[in-house]
Amino acid sequence: MPESLLRDLQCRLAKPRASGYRLSDGGGLALLVKTTGLKYWQFRYTKSDGREGLIQIGPYPRITLEQARSARNEHRTAVSRGDDPATLRKQDKARSKVESAHSMTFRQCVEEYIEARSAEWTNSKHTQQWANTLKTYAYPVIGALRPQDIDTDLVLRVLKPIWLTKNETATRVRGRIESVMDWAKVRGLRNGENPARWTGHLDHLLAAPSKVKKEEHHAALPYNEIGPFFKQLRTNTATSARLLEFTILTATRTGDSLYAAWSEFDLSVALWTIPAERTKAKREHRVPLSSAVVTLLKALPTFGDDGFVFEGMKYNKPLSNMAMLTLLKRMGHDDLTTHGFRSTFRDWVAECTTFPNEVAEMALAHAIRDKTESAYRRGDLLDKRRELMQAWADYIDRQSGANVIPLQEEVAVN
Repeated sequence: MPESLLRDLQCRLAKPRASGYRLSDGGGLALLVKTTGLKYWQFRYTKSDGREGLIQIGPYPRITLEQARSARNEHRTAVSRGDDPATLRKQDKARSKVESAHSMTFRQCVEEYIEARSAEWTNSKHTQQWANTLKTYAYPVIGALRPQDIDTDLVLRVLKPIWLTKNETATRVRGRIESVMDWAKVRGLRNGENPARWTGHLDHLLAAPSKVKKEEHHAALPYNEIGPFFKQLRTNTATSARLLEFTILTATRTGDSLYAAWSEFDLSVALWTIPAERTKAKREHRVPLSSAVVTLLKALPTFGDDGFVFEGMKYNKPLSNMAMLTLLKRMGHDDLTTHGFRSTFRDWVAECTTFPNEVAEMALAHAIRDKTESAYRRGDLLDKRRELMQAWADYIDRQSGANVIPLQEEVAVN
């Protein structure tokens, strides 16, 4: 190998020119000086098949002259063995990547799992719940550990402190740990049984959730009190009041009504079509609108616009998801939830009408649990649901003292 030609001072003082140039140090090593002034070490060599090879060693001065020479010598040794330094580097990077993957912590696995699966989840709130519950309860115990090092005792250390006091949350945490550990196993990051598996495993060590937790339902207003409630609600001129009124009259979920857009409505046929991507079941849901709802919509200040029906303070933004709960508190009903009014509607259908159960379930956009029935059900009972929703609106109007034609307390189905 020819004697080294460069000195460090020469490298430091090398100035950019109109075109890039190289300062050779001999033995295939050269310092590339770019027009921008940036400097990079390069090593040129001849492969075993006679072709020329080029490999980047790194930037100067982060890679010093002595370090560059040491790298050159290693590469020359590889060439003398018949190896290609560029190929060896690629193999080293691949090996490091595999080693890095196998050193992933549980927390890193969670982050990748959420990134991979969040697209199929209903909304960003679900993603936040996943991240927040594991951050709060799992990370302090197993967050920094590799999946391979997590065993049943560690999972129990996560769950036991909250299993009896916050069982619903604990059950979700267990399920989420199980999902991440299954993901890690498929990725080759662990072997053996899943330490968070319930059936045949943790069910022998923890009390059954059904025996621990008390079933909690969304607080609901009795249907025979809906009249006075609506009378009070309709005196409120806030947009949140109209949103709550609309939500109750349509018996829809909070998110469905909150993000309702004018483009989804056809008031000429009194119909609201909620797109599949916004529904819990990921299926398009058609909502027949009663005359009261049509009147409500036409009176809104946003009527005729292209954006959200119930617009918030910021342009082209819906109201906050806390708007209706805040309204209920101001009305003196902090014991109620918005979702609970769906139960109010369901109880009214069962107690005061003869509409079939499947009509009410379809109105609530509930999935058909019977797989056989689901396979043969093609329609969405729109005409029958239109009768039901009009009957619901008429019942509310009668109870609240609005000027409507009196009907029998029990609504018959034609």
